Amino acid sequence: MSTNLFGEFEAVTAKQWKQKIQFDLKGADYNEKLIWKSGDGVDVKPFYHPDETSDAVSVRPASGWSICEKIYAASAEISNRKAGEAIGKGAESLWFVIPSEEIEIKTLFKDLPKEIPIYISFEFLSETYIKNIAATLKDSGGNHFLQVDPIGNLARNGNWFIGLNEDFDMLDAIFKNSGEFRSVVSIDTGLYQNAGANIPQQLAYAMAHANEYLNHLTGSKSIAPEAMQNFKPQFITATGSNYFFEIAKLRALRLLYANLATAYDLPEECHILAQPSKRNKTLYDYNVNMLRTTTECMSAVLGGADVVNNMAYDAIFHKNNEFGNRIARNQLLILKNESYFAKVSNPAEGSYYIETLTRQFAEKALEIFKDIEKGGGFLKQLKEGIIQKKITESAAREQELFDSGELTLVGTNKFPNREDRMKEELELYPFLKKKPRKTLLSPILEKRLAEKTEQERLKEE
Repeated sequence: MSTNLFGEFEAVTAKQWKQKIQFDLKGADYNEKLIWKSGDGVDVKPFYHPDETSDAVSVRPASGWSICEKIYAASAEISNRKAGEAIGKGAESLWFVIPSEEIEIKTLFKDLPKEIPIYISFEFLSETYIKNIAATLKDSGGNHFLQVDPIGNLARNGNWFIGLNEDFDMLDAIFKNSGEFRSVVSIDTGLYQNAGANIPQQLAYAMAHANEYLNHLTGSKSIAPEAMQNFKPQFITATGSNYFFEIAKLRALRLLYANLATAYDLPEECHILAQPSKRNKTLYDYNVNMLRTTTECMSAVLGGADVVNNMAYDAIFHKNNEFGNRIARNQLLILKNESYFAKVSNPAEGSYYIETLTRQFAEKALEIFKDIEKGGGFLKQLKEGIIQKKITESAAREQELFDSGELTLVGTNKFPNREDRMKEELELYPFLKKKPRKTLLSPILEKRLAEKTEQERLKEE
């Protein structure tokens, strides 16, 4: 007896499936009834078939990801203690955000396990400070990642840290002396997502952003060509609520970067640090944020992120607190150890739907990327305000869908609890802050979808 249970049946082609569907529609238009036109420019079909699917996209296995705890290092001593406690409660990597050169490095890293990966980002740029970090971490296993991103600072704040030439000269110097670090350059794509860019835009801007660094570093006279063979950028991503789209987005990101790196004859590998989006988080019915961050972390894992940092359910209105951090960490622990999200190598591979989405997002992003390069590159288009304009247009379309109720956030524009009172709960200002100041260019501004609705409700309390 044959072990192939399907061997007795004839294969059904994509054409046959479509003919059957059209027959069952009894004259109704197939495209109108069953094709969903997404806001990301991809038409979603009612079925996917191997006849219409390209070869599988090879990505990093989804089983080797680590749980990351993010700590704002306002005090070296307190942050070091928090880091130790987080590791004891299940964190597998740490992410320090260092606000100033006042933070004492030895105290911050004191007694932390050598095997724990540590990500280090800065709200300033200093070659001397980073040299001190390298000296402190010498012989500690080299499991540390710098996040140096002057272009990201320009996009977010409208200004360089110091100036264009000074920032890039410092980047060169840091890169040349980066032997203690697994990675130096990071690309913050979460800014684009949180500001309202659609998925192809996010991917295209990530590639154009990375291309500025590749173009500069490979052309720098102070950096030996062989040193670039160790170049491995980090992409910091924000994962939205469209479960399958976000899985495909991270897969497309790796595919696109591999192609970009090949053009420079560099290693194709990149490192992805994923975290949930802020854009769909809400002030009212805030416990729903836990559901949102859970599915967003699941997408990040299945999309092949190297490390996942979860967002506390109350992060938009409460100061950093132990309970919120514990819940966020435990969500990842449950996914990893009880839901077995660390056991299967690559569960998304072979899904015709996800494979097709991956290709479509990559192709659409590549078109946008080529237009950016034809227009002089990412920096030029940032200075001219073109990138900002495109993101603003995308955000406005999404905002219109939310305001009309087509895009739903449960508890906010659908099934709101009118008894909710939040005015007395606000420890942080949860809305877009605009600080009038002189900038070289218009910054890209992050804004949540629910802000206008929430401000109106607060006035009524």
